Amino acid sequence: MGDPGDPATLIENFLARHGLPVADLSGPSLAGLAHEVCGAALFVSAAGGAAMIDGCPGAPSPAPAVPDVVVVVYEHTATVRPQGPLGGVLARTAGAWRLGPWRPSWTPSRHAEAVQSVREAIARGDVYQVNMVGHVAAAYHGDPLPALRRVARLPGARYAGILRGDGWAIGCASPETLLEVRGGHAATRPIKGTAPATAVGREDLLASPKERAEHIMIVDLQRNDLSHVAVTGTVRVPELFAVRRWADLWQAESEVTARLRPGTGLAELLRAICPGGSVTGAPKYAALREIAALEPVGRGASMGALGWIGPDGIDLGLTIRTVVADGHDVHVWAGGGITIDSDPAAEVAEAAAKAAPVRAALHGLI
Repeated sequence: MGDPGDPATLIENFLARHGLPVADLSGPSLAGLAHEVCGAALFVSAAGGAAMIDGCPGAPSPAPAVPDVVVVVYEHTATVRPQGPLGGVLARTAGAWRLGPWRPSWTPSRHAEAVQSVREAIARGDVYQVNMVGHVAAAYHGDPLPALRRVARLPGARYAGILRGDGWAIGCASPETLLEVRGGHAATRPIKGTAPATAVGREDLLASPKERAEHIMIVDLQRNDLSHVAVTGTVRVPELFAVRRWADLWQAESEVTARLRPGTGLAELLRAICPGGSVTGAPKYAALREIAALEPVGRGASMGALGWIGPDGIDLGLTIRTVVADGHDVHVWAGGGITIDSDPAAEVAEAAAKAAPVRAALHGLI
């Protein structure tokens, strides 16, 4: 958007000016939607989410071409508009798709040291949990869109799609709901806890005290987040630690819901829920400080929000399992939640396991 100020307020004001009634989401629907408007796509980067609450933004993004906030309002039209090529430098790519070697932002040993640093911060009482995220990049040749579409088709991707702009494109295969609003009720579905998608892996995930403790901490954080915009006494956890599959991994998911307080607008709701607790940690501000101190590059388009605002409500996914293509490189991020019981080597392996299906899809192997 290119404007200074609070991203949440800018988003709400921009949508309101373009016919989306988001100043009060506590009603049954967005019934006041302007007739010509069918909805809007919304993207917020990890740094954009942190800025909404004046949290530490972290290191600069390794893909600075991608804006921190993108809002695209769509109107009903009888004219079919053909999709042109990606703008800017991406439009010049041609020839067979080819990826160069992956360049990690930190080594496995440096990642493990960061995990240990978090454990020491927990032992001091600074935080309870911190999500550590790593990044890899690879130069590419050819059109990145088919590769991004392969990523979006990964099994279990609820928020599957591509958003593109001038010189950049985001491909998302996220299974995680950051925010859903329907009929004055809000829901978030944090995912925490990962294991190989085998029978043994499922049993291990269900039986792991560490994974369950990590998960419950984030559920409690999300309950607290929603309580800031909820009618008193309406925050509920209808589902706790349900095991579901994404690609070749089991993941544990819960649902936290609340009835929105009358007068709650989109800006207030975004400030309550962003950045997502499952990719920051608890307490959220303290976790953001640890992240900014330890992660060598920014999270860019990952660990943010991407989704749709329409007449029937809001549905935003958390941008995990997300890829960026800029004019030179493709970028992939992955990580995991660190608790006092975390094993550094196991955390490094978990992040690699989460990134593996995405990287395979980019290579055309799945």
